Amino acid sequence: MKKTSIVQRVLNSCMTVASAALVSNCSSALAAEAEAPVDWKSQAISPVANPLFFESPLIQSEARPIFVYHSISDDFIGGFARVYALQLRYAVTERLAIIATKDGFIQLRPQVAGLRADGWADISAGLKYALIDDQENQFILTPGLKYELPTGNTRVFQGNGDGEFDVFVSAMKGWDKFHATTSIGGRIPVNFDEETSSLHYSLQLDYYLCRWFIPFAVANGHTVLSEGEGPAFEVEGFDLINFGSSNAGRFTEVAVGTGFRSRLCKWADFGFAYEKGVTRPKGIFEDRFTADFVVRF
Repeated sequence: MKKTSIVQRVLNSCMTVASAALVSNCSSALAAEAEAPVDWKSQAISPVANPLFFESPLIQSEARPIFVYHSISDDFIGGFARVYALQLRYAVTERLAIIATKDGFIQLRPQVAGLRADGWADISAGLKYALIDDQENQFILTPGLKYELPTGNTRVFQGNGDGEFDVFVSAMKGWDKFHATTSIGGRIPVNFDEETSSLHYSLQLDYYLCRWFIPFAVANGHTVLSEGEGPAFEVEGFDLINFGSSNAGRFTEVAVGTGFRSRLCKWADFGFAYEKGVTRPKGIFEDRFTADFVVRF
């Protein structure tokens, strides 16, 4: 009993010291940041969740390695998928950027053994342009266009159809340390028989507590607008997959979540997000963990 009591005291003391250190670091960072004038964008963050379609309105040059662990709902086929990817963005000017947002390697592990496979994802790239960049009112509006090439492996439900376009617009409004970021867009397949068309929409609310901890809440959704002539699923593949489902008209799937970013230094961020599917039928979305590392140059 005495030994247990001593261990508990030591652990409690360690936790107290660690908590005090975190508070002290945040307080020191806040004090240091308050001393100099701040460009509102320097405290703004890019989305972590829904990395394929929640495009930041900010124009930046960056490399962004991403890892996703996605649990597939038992209402569909169950199991999970892992995705390893790398996004690239290059600011041609202060308003125009070239973006490459989809690529990578997929490990598909559903409960149906015959569907388990590994393979490459399709590749998507395009442009975005900051149409409005209002520094005084802390507002930026950025439309963009991407095209997804069907270069992936069909064994992981990529490479079908003749590609698809994504027409989107993203916006961010700042109120000092608080920011609201949103995006809406349409996925338009070249071949409407092979793939469905859909509307995607996202919202993120974040608060710059300090450079080490920038928490956010997020919601992402997809709604099928037109059916394909593919499998007779009543659901679609959310962001990564387009089944071309023939029985998914008006199907809507929404996931909500939370997470944080840490500004490790002026040119690097770490991000983490957790999302949970909240609509029924759930389709492929049970829940998802996303982690990224952003390196700006």
